[in-house]
Amino acid sequence: MSDETFVAPNSAGSGRAKLKAPANAADCHMHIYDPTFPNRAPRPFPENAGVPEYRRLQARTGTTRVVIVQPRNHGTDNAATVNAIAAIGANARGIAVLRPDVSEAELKQLDAAGIRGVRFSLGEPSSAIVTPDMIEPLAKRIAPLGWHVQLHMPGDMFVEHAALLRRLPVPMVIDHMGRLPQPAGIEHPAFGIIRGLIDRDRAWVKLAGAYFQSRVGSPAYPESVPIARAYIQAAPERVVWGSDWPHPSEKTKPDDARLFDLLAEWAPDEAQRHRILVANPAALYGFGA
Repeated sequence: MSDETFVAPNSAGSGRAKLKAPANAADCHMHIYDPTFPNRAPRPFPENAGVPEYRRLQARTGTTRVVIVQPRNHGTDNAATVNAIAAIGANARGIAVLRPDVSEAELKQLDAAGIRGVRFSLGEPSSAIVTPDMIEPLAKRIAPLGWHVQLHMPGDMFVEHAALLRRLPVPMVIDHMGRLPQPAGIEHPAFGIIRGLIDRDRAWVKLAGAYFQSRVGSPAYPESVPIARAYIQAAPERVVWGSDWPHPSEKTKPDDARLFDLLAEWAPDEAQRHRILVANPAALYGFGA
């Protein structure tokens, strides 16, 4: 089979990852943009970022399970994400974007459709769909469902909202390794706050978005290595991996095979990688249940 078979839109490169994915490996962070549903953001949809295109990416990484995270363009109308979960089937779960006034009926429908958490993307207040003051009331709404809150915000916001995070009644999943500012990295106060939440069994971390941690850039993203290793060393049972495809923040798309191969540097032990790619996602998202 030629390399051309493994070309995927919104991804540089054309070959398979060198690292062999174990059976039932999960990509726990990616987005589907479906132009058949309304665009509710002031920026255009990324092109060629639907389910068929994502399946071509899976051929490069070898992952088979996936967590679809509602993108900003679709706002709080989660129909596109739910539709994508249904198209993929039992190997898919999703993360919604909601506000605290969501109805009980909609929560139940989303739960039945495979939604397992609610995301707060707060790094760009001018274009954010939700606000920090919505986190706690919505966390109380979703607690009976067993969902979690997913937090995408820069490191400084973890410091600013530390007291809020410590009192939430649901688990948290930290996007993109906490977006720790460079060059401080794990010396930034946000790391200590996230570690504290992990140590209290309140938080998980997504090993995703290596480019958010790096000033050097591709293909090595060297600043990501000590950050990812620190989380893995602290709690290997509390980390999952994600591609962040189709990389909406990046004008120059990264090589997804290389991003997957970074796991060999972050977690040199095969048993650790199996935990990160298979066991942990199964526990967090209910794969195989």
